[in-house]
Amino acid sequence: MLTQEGVSRRAFLKGCALCASALALPPSAAAAIAEALGNRRRQPLIWLSFQECTGCTESWTRSYTPTVEELMFASLSLDYHHTLQAASGEAAEAARRQVMARYDGDYLLAVDGAIPLRHEGACSTIAGVSNLELLRTCAAGAKLILAVGTCAAFGGIPAAAPNPTGAVSVGRLMADDQIARKPLVNIAGCPPIPVAISATLAHYLTFSRLPDLDELGRPLAFYGHTIHDRCPRLNFFKAEKFAKSFDDEGARQGWCLYELGCRGPITHNACATVKWNHGTSFPIEAGSPCIGCSEPDFWDRDPFYQPIVAVPAAVAQERQAAQEGDGQALFEDNCRYCHIADRPAFETPVEDIPELLRSGEIRAHRFEFTESEFEVLAEYLKAEQRGP
Repeated sequence: MLTQEGVSRRAFLKGCALCASALALPPSAAAAIAEALGNRRRQPLIWLSFQECTGCTESWTRSYTPTVEELMFASLSLDYHHTLQAASGEAAEAARRQVMARYDGDYLLAVDGAIPLRHEGACSTIAGVSNLELLRTCAAGAKLILAVGTCAAFGGIPAAAPNPTGAVSVGRLMADDQIARKPLVNIAGCPPIPVAISATLAHYLTFSRLPDLDELGRPLAFYGHTIHDRCPRLNFFKAEKFAKSFDDEGARQGWCLYELGCRGPITHNACATVKWNHGTSFPIEAGSPCIGCSEPDFWDRDPFYQPIVAVPAAVAQERQAAQEGDGQALFEDNCRYCHIADRPAFETPVEDIPELLRSGEIRAHRFEFTESEFEVLAEYLKAEQRGP
């Protein structure tokens, strides 16, 4: 079927390898993913859209490891999805009921958007049925529920103060026993990173179990680190070089956006490594602070574009450790092979070394350092030269 759609086996295997990498699985897992996705019957999937903006669907359709097409043609039977299905009206509802009856206890359920509880659910209905009632009906026969996007995972923007519709998350409804308790994975983000959706589905289709999750039910492969941990501006944070406005010289030089309200230090997501649009970029790289959209209550926390109330203790410790050890790490990784015999004994004065490295005149010294790394290395070398 994939061949008929113009997808070569090589492209399919490459997609499986990228999927394994995205999930932090060993290379050998690519073969298992290919075997599972290529040979098993297509898994029925019902996707419910409630209080949402369609952004999560837009994101999913841009996945590339694997693509939505690869999943749908080889592994998934997307039987109900308001945006992507061909049917509408009664025909669409009939298709959903047919799948639920035929595959009772064996279909996957994806939920996109928060669920309103006030006014007897009248704030959002589908075919005259409240979101809560439809979710309750569909959850009863599902073997797994994916809460796609922060609205479904934590309430998101619909649940922001004053929350006029009484919007809640899927997990909240489970905890309150308003819907059946089923295995639940929260794929947070507004919207989530495309590959976080596809790779989580691929993992379940391959191994018949969810990937390892954090305490909020998010896949650790994508939410195990903060944006700050992997941010390309991290060295500027450590050097305390912060942009003060969106158009000042620091912003133009790519300095840290912490003082402009970046929530990277308290936001768990893989934006800085996986990025968007086939790895092209992500908000911080484009000059916008992280707004923390994959965290609970992100809309009601500190006002956007203002510094978070306090630097987390771990970040403060990291800054101190960086000031003490980053220079040594740079030296060990880049210089020690030639200068190990006597580190302080350079022919060039230590204060001139950053300019020498910037110039690229010496082939062996064409390092791709940031400005802050040049300065940190120079400070380390000065300290070494001075001695204890």
